[in-house]
Amino acid sequence: MAAAICTACVAGAVALPSMAQVGAVADTPAIQGLKPGTGAPFPKGRYAALDRLPDWGGIWLLSFARPPGSGGPPAAPAPPPLKGKYLDAYNDYRKAVRENHGVVRSTTSHCTPPGMPAIMSMFQYPYEFLFTPGRVTINQEAWMQTRHIWTDGRPHADDPDPTFMGDSVGHWEGDTLVADTIAIKDTVPLATGAPHSDKLHVKERIHLKAGDPNTLIDEVTVEDPDALEHPYTNTVTYRRDRFGSLLEFECAENDRNPVDDKGETTFQ
Repeated sequence: MAAAICTACVAGAVALPSMAQVGAVADTPAIQGLKPGTGAPFPKGRYAALDRLPDWGGIWLLSFARPPGSGGPPAAPAPPPLKGKYLDAYNDYRKAVRENHGVVRSTTSHCTPPGMPAIMSMFQYPYEFLFTPGRVTINQEAWMQTRHIWTDGRPHADDPDPTFMGDSVGHWEGDTLVADTIAIKDTVPLATGAPHSDKLHVKERIHLKAGDPNTLIDEVTVEDPDALEHPYTNTVTYRRDRFGSLLEFECAENDRNPVDDKGETTFQ
């Protein structure tokens, strides 16, 4: 047995170099809208400019005001102002929740991240903001999600593939990060049970609170001409934990969603 295993190892080692040479590595095309040699792909020599940006060091946790006289969580936000078939779908979801004692069928799993814009409003999990030349990277402890906001002057991609985080570009207006996000998967709900179309557009203005460097504000505007009666806004507030760090979050390690005979999860 040992000899057989050893022989297999040698065979694998011999095969690896030839396997590694199969097919040339394709280079990603240059970013449209950026001058050659500029932007996030070329950070060297541009780190000093980061000193002019605001101090968002540490980690940030969602902060909220509790109802007067209450020790519990804040009241649930109003649902998005949906219309048409999107409102019908939301009402059907709410009806199913009531009729099934909160148990609702789903084709996703517990390990599916909430996506934008909900990922920016996670109660129990902190955020980390990293500044590098040409981009802001947001790490979120839940699902170990990473979001990039490109600040090197590039426009949105011509035809971006929809993703959970969407395609985010931004710029700095003084100490305020202005972000613009499109191409968010239409399977990602605006709120629990609230769908949207492929025209969802999220705008953000993120900045420290005036006079309070340990409070960060995210002013969010959500637009969707197909799904919403009108745009709506939401203000998210975070408090700083200067010496905190994000913990590892491996959802699949304890994913126990029931699965039916078609391979679909039955609860969320």
